[in-house]
Amino acid sequence: MSRLEAKKPSLFISEPLTKDTLSQSLSLLNGILKSCYGPAGRLKQLHNGVGGYVCITSQSSAILGRLSVSHPVLKVLTASVQNHISRFSDCGLFTAILCCNLIENFKSLNVSPCTVIKISKHLLSLCTDYLKSEACGCRVSVDFSNLETLLCLVRSVVTSKPACMLNKTEVDHLAVLILKAFMFTVPCHVETKAVLGKCITIPVKGRRVLDSTVLPGLLIETPEIQFAKPLSVKRISSDTIKIALFCVSMSGDLFNPEEGTVTVHHGISLEMSELNQLLNVGKQLVNDEVGLVVCQKVIHPSLKQYLRENQVMAVDRAGLSVMEPLSQMTGSKPIACIHSLSPSCYGSLKDVCIRSFASKHFVHLIPNDTVVCSLILCNRNETTWDELKRACETAEHVLQLTIKEPLALLGGGCTETHLASYIRHKTCSLSTSSFKDADCSQTQYQLIVDAFCRSLESVACSLSHDDGEILTDMVYGHCWLVPSGFPSVSNWSDLLSKCGCGINSDTQNLNWRLLRNHFGSPTVQSCPKEPSVKVADLLTLDCFAAKCSGLQVAVETANLVLDLSCIIEDQN
Repeated sequence: MSRLEAKKPSLFISEPLTKDTLSQSLSLLNGILKSCYGPAGRLKQLHNGVGGYVCITSQSSAILGRLSVSHPVLKVLTASVQNHISRFSDCGLFTAILCCNLIENFKSLNVSPCTVIKISKHLLSLCTDYLKSEACGCRVSVDFSNLETLLCLVRSVVTSKPACMLNKTEVDHLAVLILKAFMFTVPCHVETKAVLGKCITIPVKGRRVLDSTVLPGLLIETPEIQFAKPLSVKRISSDTIKIALFCVSMSGDLFNPEEGTVTVHHGISLEMSELNQLLNVGKQLVNDEVGLVVCQKVIHPSLKQYLRENQVMAVDRAGLSVMEPLSQMTGSKPIACIHSLSPSCYGSLKDVCIRSFASKHFVHLIPNDTVVCSLILCNRNETTWDELKRACETAEHVLQLTIKEPLALLGGGCTETHLASYIRHKTCSLSTSSFKDADCSQTQYQLIVDAFCRSLESVACSLSHDDGEILTDMVYGHCWLVPSGFPSVSNWSDLLSKCGCGINSDTQNLNWRLLRNHFGSPTVQSCPKEPSVKVADLLTLDCFAAKCSGLQVAVETANLVLDLSCIIEDQN
């Protein structure tokens, strides 16, 4: 068929970084993301403009997933950040804001992109080497025998999501539940390779957050109470119930005509033949002393009745999502064919009971060894529940990353300002040969270092959403937020109680440097020290693995954008 209109030539954009459209779009995106950052971040309402689902959030995963970005450079940036979020769940806004800051600050320098890229890679390696060294002053070790540090880590994730609308009591309650749920998923007996279990979130909307709870095992929702109390379930011992798990329909449905032609002899009923086959399966299950049958799809009412008469509990319409955790929890293998059953496919449970929450009814499957648990998550309405679910999933993922690498970084902007102080210290007295190796002048090198450090400090500044001042001390390099309403000539030590992460409360004998709109300050000459008090109550902590990855992704993506010389875009 001929084309309805002539094919348009591709759009060629040379030197895209010099165009005003990119600067305006980048500044707009950066402003949106900065305004969402931190516990006091401003919420965003996202919808498609023609109706449909409305999302109120400040989380990067929800914002970037629903934000329409048209500029090719911004598409690269958002795709890079979304890839980071898919792998680590946390530090998405940090990554995106730092990347935008780096692009804006590097772009304003009168230095060739290749020089900027070479030196920024070197600065990135200085940061990562320092963060991974024992001498690092902005990280803490996470001891899994000390619940306080773990609770600080979880609490920091939850409090950074203001759209959850939680008070302190609710945050503390949820932090304990999330940590408890995670501990349930850690296997008690590890052989060669440990595999973490699963936490299944059960939604209960319209109830108080404090009604949330966590239970060992799995909850399967049933539309109505169809089981007698007390339950009469066949057991092979006092604490063992044999379970069969089916991932195939047991409804007795006939063949799908699309699958082929079936020849039936005269007088043969396909329906009765299929039902007889199902009842034969039921007889074998009874003979094998199975006490519980769970089917992903539908079980025929006659088979249900037969099983119930023989003290076998039948649960159908379980859904695909519970099949993997149920198999992991019970040791059963999903049965995909009703024509042949092997006793090796059966698993076992410790107990089964009926539970009710709000207007919902569940079958509670209790395992012998808890590697699967159910988090019954309550919140006041659907919008806040959706946000809370994302926050809980992020916190769980952070704990999973932390058990692999038991470290955390100081939050509240302190890691960013501490790193900036460290980089300034390391680069303030380089030899002439270092500049020759970098193929740049000392002035160019210091300009790039200053732009890199200002980008880090600007992320910390994004935590404040009023007109208050933001400072860093000259001893530890931590971030300190001053409430609005105080003049810039104040005695800062009298106004400040603790730094952003909460580890430092001693403000005496500290010299201060203003960060917001005061980036021309002298560089820090001494290496930032590590606070003498290493563990304190209510610390603000960040996930070590997620933040290290976010730092790397931000710098590498900024370098990729700086290296763009042209964009070729198909217009058809």
